[in-house]
Amino acid sequence: MFGRVKPLDAILATAEKKSLHRSLGAFQLTMLGIGAVIGTGIFVLTAEAAQKAGPGMMLSFVIAGFVCAVAALCYAEMSAMVPVSGSAYTYSYAVMGELIAWMVGWALILEYAVAAGAVSVGWSGYVVGLIENALHIDIPDLLVRGPYDGGMINLPAMLIAGLVTWLLVIGTKESASVNAVLVAIKVSALTLFVILALPVMKMENFEPFSPLGFSGIGAAAASIFFAYVGFDAVSTAAEETKNPQRNMPIGLIGSLGICTIFYLLVAAGVIGSVGAQPVMGSPGVGLEPGSRELAAQCAAMGDQAVVCSKEALAWTLREIGWPQIGNLIGLAAGLALPSVILMMMFGQTRIFFVMSRDGLLPAMFSKIHPRYNTPATITIITGIAVALFSAFFPVGLLANISNSGTLFAFAAVSIAVLVIRRTDPSRHRPFRTPAIMVTAPLSLLGCLYLFYKLDVKSQMLFVVWAVIGLVVYFGYSRSRSHVGLGLVEVHETDADVPPQPVPPISSDRED
Repeated sequence: MFGRVKPLDAILATAEKKSLHRSLGAFQLTMLGIGAVIGTGIFVLTAEAAQKAGPGMMLSFVIAGFVCAVAALCYAEMSAMVPVSGSAYTYSYAVMGELIAWMVGWALILEYAVAAGAVSVGWSGYVVGLIENALHIDIPDLLVRGPYDGGMINLPAMLIAGLVTWLLVIGTKESASVNAVLVAIKVSALTLFVILALPVMKMENFEPFSPLGFSGIGAAAASIFFAYVGFDAVSTAAEETKNPQRNMPIGLIGSLGICTIFYLLVAAGVIGSVGAQPVMGSPGVGLEPGSRELAAQCAAMGDQAVVCSKEALAWTLREIGWPQIGNLIGLAAGLALPSVILMMMFGQTRIFFVMSRDGLLPAMFSKIHPRYNTPATITIITGIAVALFSAFFPVGLLANISNSGTLFAFAAVSIAVLVIRRTDPSRHRPFRTPAIMVTAPLSLLGCLYLFYKLDVKSQMLFVVWAVIGLVVYFGYSRSRSHVGLGLVEVHETDADVPPQPVPPISSDRED
């Protein structure tokens, strides 16, 4: 049915050698999710959502959060069963075969590398705005914006991408305490924004609520889906969770629920205090975010609208009479967002590393640096790609392209969890997706809907990227695959081979 599959038994061999200690409870999982989710989306993409949906972006946050919630429940079952590196790529390899796995891994390049570029551009907007307002200077747009944003090159975005690449090459890691501080900075910044912005809300700023109709709300949901994708950090901790049947749903839904409430409050603060109506290209039609037309109108307005701002939250506070607090918000984003870039690029290099280890990419991609003990070659290649993305493309376009890859991967996992329930029902599952026949189809349909609501440019770029991936697979990877060469035990999923139950991984699981 699906072609050659890398058996779960072979994949799990690594995990069986070293058991995972179950120490995380529901509270720890929820906090982990909040720290991973809150980041670029809310700090940066608020302006993008406002351009597409106006005040209706509040509903967009709810739609995107719901799709992520059902996808997370599917993701959690697979990550608990297959607690090894590779994410959706590994799950697809084990269930749906090498070709699907390759396409998922190829799509994850868009999720991680392009997303790192989007975060770099978002970081640049906040840092440039902070410097200009703190020092009362005007930095030329030619040097801090890409061609689509009315400039020539975004040098600060390239700089932060290069710095993070260097840190990853030499092996610098964030300690738990540093990460906790960064999470506290992000949450405190958003809380302060809500406290200052909500009291000055004006209800007339919410009218019309949906100037471009539900179509605009759906398009905004497709963009700000980017604001939620960090939730998979929760699902990947399934094998380290006490009583996962109870605590995984609490951690997943709890973190997404809390973040959605945060996002709604922030969106209400932006809309109610300064308004957020799209810039119109013609009657009833908003200009496409990231378009040259919108950039030209925003340049003419001098960024005097939240839909044009590169630092929407800080700009809003300055507009309502809190310029110094606005600068603090910019400083908070400047301090916290590099950690998101680091994790995105780290995830990208891990996917490349696993694909190279399976023979689908050149062996040099999994070569370890003799001094730093890191996959330096692929890290540098990834860093160069991220720097180029961030130098020349706007945050909205990069986020949408990243979302296309993420949605494809999530859809694949939604299908995989259904397939393996049928093909291997007796396998040990530390976590089982509740109401699987409802949850998985909802996740799949939600991913398809959000992909449909992406702009045509992002959809076409994804199709072109997929075609390139197929050419690479059949021209290089298929003939060099370790599974194809017989270096890994393999069976065909369409053969009449009964599923072989595998004993549970040794652990301290509490029933």
